[in-house]
Amino acid sequence: MAKTALTYLSRPNVASLGYALFLAINAAGVWGGVFPFLPLSFQTPEIIFWFFLAQSLVFSLCYFASAVGVYFLPGPTRRFLVRLACIPYLLGWCCLIAAIYIDWAALPLVIVGGAFLGLGSAGFYMLWQRLFASFDSDRGNLDLIRGTAYGAVLYFGLYAIPQAVTAFLIPLVFMPLFGLAIVLKSREIDLDQPMFEDVPHENAAVYRAVVRDYWRSALCVGAIGFCTGIMRALAIGEPQVGSLVNMLSMAASFVGAITMLALWKVKSVRFNVVGLYRMAFPFVITSFLLLPFTPLEYARWQAAILYAVYSVVIMLMMIQCAQASRDRGINPVFIYGFFGGIVYTLHDVGFLAGTFSEQVRILGIDPLATTALVSLYLLGFMFFIGQGGFKRVLRHDPSAENIELIMLDNQPDGSKGGEDAHDLSEHDESGRDSGGRDGDHGLGGLSGSPVSQTDAPRGRGRRSFEGDFELTDRLSKQAQVLREQYRLSARETEVMEYIARGYTVARTAEELIVSENTIRTHSKRIYAKLDVHKKQELIDMLKAVEL
Repeated sequence: MAKTALTYLSRPNVASLGYALFLAINAAGVWGGVFPFLPLSFQTPEIIFWFFLAQSLVFSLCYFASAVGVYFLPGPTRRFLVRLACIPYLLGWCCLIAAIYIDWAALPLVIVGGAFLGLGSAGFYMLWQRLFASFDSDRGNLDLIRGTAYGAVLYFGLYAIPQAVTAFLIPLVFMPLFGLAIVLKSREIDLDQPMFEDVPHENAAVYRAVVRDYWRSALCVGAIGFCTGIMRALAIGEPQVGSLVNMLSMAASFVGAITMLALWKVKSVRFNVVGLYRMAFPFVITSFLLLPFTPLEYARWQAAILYAVYSVVIMLMMIQCAQASRDRGINPVFIYGFFGGIVYTLHDVGFLAGTFSEQVRILGIDPLATTALVSLYLLGFMFFIGQGGFKRVLRHDPSAENIELIMLDNQPDGSKGGEDAHDLSEHDESGRDSGGRDGDHGLGGLSGSPVSQTDAPRGRGRRSFEGDFELTDRLSKQAQVLREQYRLSARETEVMEYIARGYTVARTAEELIVSENTIRTHSKRIYAKLDVHKKQELIDMLKAVEL
């Protein structure tokens, strides 16, 4: 498998090059599409503001609309996405070019063009995400990461083309090329996979669990989007900043993609989005705190660096959404639409908040100070919500840091300590639970018969996406050894444990809150990776693992 991945990495293919070309062209729209390749004289603050607003609002709304559409009407939504992408994207660039030459209609054309570009861009992102999610994890992630790296190279290559020509080549040559690439590759998608056969509204519990498990990650990525939205608003009066931001963003995408590929080549790579955000949070709020006390050049570089980080995080977001689709058998457009809707909506909130704070002086405070104040407040509020809000603060959560005062009026008449307490202490030290079972279950359940709920990795389905498995017994540890040796995913390792413990397909699906087809698909992949054909062979392989 590793040799195959390295061979696949050594040369480009249609999927990675098509996605790379889309990223390179769409990078011109990261800051509104008018910065790199359209005349600076055309980029007035009014034009840029309304373009940004129309594009970003439609872009984020399309994500939510796609998630809702695919939830209720998965078939029609899938067919509509191709039309949703190509035609609006072409019309958007045509409106932008027309606005350069028709002065009296420039503003309406820019607004309409921004809306069309937002619609088309969202559609193309959905199609590429759907394609990458349909591949196996190695191929899909390789195409996505490698396409990101190639996209940066192609973007810088666009500067070698005369500026007056580039704006026309985008709708007439480049867009048809990457549009053709996604259409052709989409025809190769295996629609028999559980993620495409699934009818979301018929499995509401599965999708509620997905929303519950992933909203916090989406909020963390959205917080970075919020920061970039604020800086986007501050840059409206300086079109030159757009070029700096785009160049640094694409450079960061290239470095991030190459770094990830290099790490992935030599070791297993695991990222926790929430954990990464917690580490970055102090640096983010400090950068905004310094904003009012530093020269204007600081704000320009802050905007560029934040967008550079944002571009890398967006790549991680796409990887995480694709993994969720494969692991849980859910429609890739739903999870990406839900995730992206939150992220890009918060970006819009940041843009509007930055615009408001820059234009309005509160109690005579400098606009930059107002921007920093608003940013710090909203970032702190989002961090509080992301940590569980009042619900987490008020719930009973035993911890060593808790102060405990036991109610005085609840004192019993007689103490039941002494002998009973001594017996309980001996019981605990023996390593057995209240049912008389050993604390180390060994290979309990490996005979193929169902086991008790205490033996099962119950409730770990969701926790496995937050980090590594909790090693509850010998079987779990042995499963982890096989996971590392045979490159099993976290969800495949969970399913393998359930198989070994004697759980049926239906019971496993119930425990992990997924469909039965998804469990069957995972089982096939597990058997293929381990090169076994029967359950007993799997059990024997686990037994043979030495710890």
